[in-house]
Amino acid sequence: MRKSDKRRSSSLLGNSARVPLKWLSAAVALAVVATTGPATADGPGREPAAESHEPGVEPTPERPPTSEVSWLSFPGGVFAVDSLGHTVRYRACDGDTGRVADPTMRVAAGVASGAVVVGGTAYRYRVPLIGRSEGTLEVIQRNRPPATLTGVVVTSPQPPTDPVAGARLFPLSGQLARVVADASLNPAGVTVRDLSGRYGDQQIAVNGSLRPKAASVIKLWILVELLRRVDCGQVFLDDGVLVTPEDVVGGTGQLQFETFPQVVTLRRLAQYLIKYSDNVAANVLITYLGGFAPVNALIDSMNQRSTILARRMLDSAAAQRGEENYTSPDDVVSVLGAVWDGEILTPASRDLMIGFMREQTLNTKIPAALPPGVPVAHKTGDLPDASHDVGYYLIPGTETAVAFLTAGPMATGDETVRRMARTVYDFLVTPAEGAVEE
Repeated sequence: MRKSDKRRSSSLLGNSARVPLKWLSAAVALAVVATTGPATADGPGREPAAESHEPGVEPTPERPPTSEVSWLSFPGGVFAVDSLGHTVRYRACDGDTGRVADPTMRVAAGVASGAVVVGGTAYRYRVPLIGRSEGTLEVIQRNRPPATLTGVVVTSPQPPTDPVAGARLFPLSGQLARVVADASLNPAGVTVRDLSGRYGDQQIAVNGSLRPKAASVIKLWILVELLRRVDCGQVFLDDGVLVTPEDVVGGTGQLQFETFPQVVTLRRLAQYLIKYSDNVAANVLITYLGGFAPVNALIDSMNQRSTILARRMLDSAAAQRGEENYTSPDDVVSVLGAVWDGEILTPASRDLMIGFMREQTLNTKIPAALPPGVPVAHKTGDLPDASHDVGYYLIPGTETAVAFLTAGPMATGDETVRRMARTVYDFLVTPAEGAVEE
């Protein structure tokens, strides 16, 4: 949520749950990043070195540096800019242009500007390539006065609001790097973003571009797309959807044990999607939303290039054809951060989503690694060759977004996730001035 909204919106979740390197030598990496902005253990502003291909991990697609892709968040929509590819995308309540080429895009002084015409509507934009800046978009339609939209620019990662405070988070990179290095059976990646301001909204990562199978973590994007439509007034959570016996699949969830056909409300589908990681709810919502394309359009509009929804839950035939869902720690924290900051959902929908994540019933990873009663909101993901847990630590005054992703055997992946989760927790509860690298 935007800083001016934090105190107000945190109260909506209750007082006890305020909503809140490829590694190099950690010492060298931390010395490099200590005076800069967003960083990974590869150092700020540098793309990770090429990875060896690990079993269960999809090679990360080539993508431009973070500063070259940004999106403008405005009420009811986004305007995405890829300044290297010279493409833009407008996606809002009133429509979606898809990816549009703008060969005349001008990039100067860290700002992308230009104009495109799609379907008789002109979009004239000025979007800085630095996160947390303000951008503008003018929408010009025939027989209507021009509409000027302004909003915050979002990059992945967002730059820190206070680099000095942010530097205090850097030692956590070294601690996490050691956990990742010890996980010999499980390629692992982790991204952490401060949401409280205690660490200047700094983001750090260890193998943040690791791209394992997404498993049920992909359900986060399904929910965001549904809630975005609720925010647009296009659907209502009390609307019902007919679920038939043909929709029933196994795996995690509760709906599979009910009698069908029956009409299920969107609210219950959304809640079960997260609370029970319900596979029936996921597949029904994919169909309701119009298939894979709308969810992938959401992902594309936020420039999350490692993530894709390519198959339904428990569709083994699709998996055998090579149709798989993927994501990365960086992309997960990107969407979690956008939700938290109110950049993709309204405050009401954001609080509902985080509330569903607080109800999560699969608690063998992040919650199991922390002392009893530590408030978290999270979403798990499990496959025989993947184990993930992602979400929010809701410790008052130290709210943090985390993504712990692993490939390889699930059992050892579970333990790696727990070790990463506890490492982050122990760091967060240590007084900032005393947080030093081991």
